[in-house]
Amino acid sequence: MVNHVRIRVAGPRRFLLLSLALAGLAAACQSKPAAPPVSANTWAVVNGREITRDDVEKAYRRVDQNAQPLPEEEAFAAKVDLLNDLIAQEIFLAKARDLKIDVPASDLDTAYAEARKNIPEEKFNQELARRHLTAADMREGLRREMVVQKLFAREVSSKVSVTDQEIAAFYEANKSQFNRTEDAYRIAQIVVTPVKEEQVTNRTGSDATTPLESVTKYRMVMDKLKGGAPFGEVAADFSEDPQTAPRGGDLGFIPLSVVQKYPPKLRDAVLNAKPGVASAIGDGRGFVIVLVLGKDTAGQKDLGTPGVKDAISQSLKNRREQLLRSAYINSLRNGAVIENLIASRVVEARGKVPTLAPGAPGAK
Repeated sequence: MVNHVRIRVAGPRRFLLLSLALAGLAAACQSKPAAPPVSANTWAVVNGREITRDDVEKAYRRVDQNAQPLPEEEAFAAKVDLLNDLIAQEIFLAKARDLKIDVPASDLDTAYAEARKNIPEEKFNQELARRHLTAADMREGLRREMVVQKLFAREVSSKVSVTDQEIAAFYEANKSQFNRTEDAYRIAQIVVTPVKEEQVTNRTGSDATTPLESVTKYRMVMDKLKGGAPFGEVAADFSEDPQTAPRGGDLGFIPLSVVQKYPPKLRDAVLNAKPGVASAIGDGRGFVIVLVLGKDTAGQKDLGTPGVKDAISQSLKNRREQLLRSAYINSLRNGAVIENLIASRVVEARGKVPTLAPGAPGAK
């Protein structure tokens, strides 16, 4: 997409995925002395809890989308990265246990049914068999993900607020930003690509990596929108654009002169948009689903102009939530006792795949 609306590069699509909050966080965890591992099968110890090779293998089989097994070193590197996710997840789950945060069985049932509703029963069972997993394995992975989401909703999102005085102060300090020299369209987008994304920022970690996966995901997203799901929620959960996914796909107001330079299909989708109706544009690079949230005319806007106050409030809230989330994660990390044993073994092996204890059946 030209300028603001871009097709991004995508990464491996996850299947009932680990929470976005986990991505890349454990890599920074400070290692501290831990109790000696019970067995050679232990890859890491977090606050006295073991993460075994079998735990990593099972998590890997949940997220692996490769039709053919990867070369040994490539697969091992992916598992070491995934171990970092599991270390971070265990830190978060430990805090959730302290706070008595859990997911009711009914909520888990609903989320599990939603996650697999577009997958035929026979195909789902075949995929479980191929991965040497059970439905219980998938449910447990989803439960852990949901617990982490609840933790951050309670300890981060719910604690961020913005006052009217702060909104007014921001407006006065940035009044020139609200003086439009031309008409503008406020646009939201959902991006689906068929290639690997270097950074996934949507809430579910969802990523299509092949043309077939992108078509399947696009249809799933459209089904959700047609079923009445809020565009911003679907974008936050599934869009593959790292800049706009955390904002529910919101690109903000785009000047008319910029819109007119978009590729013809995208330009026409914006200029001819009907209120509340999303338009999909597909090409060899994937799909972009756009929704025009509003149109603003040229001229100076004030806090009484529809959308201005809400836009400032949301911007300030997003900024504070990101800062609080980062600080909260660091505080949990600083209080954790972590020993990444497999990392030490890789160092000792000078980057080669170390000799591993036998894994559970189905391990790759």
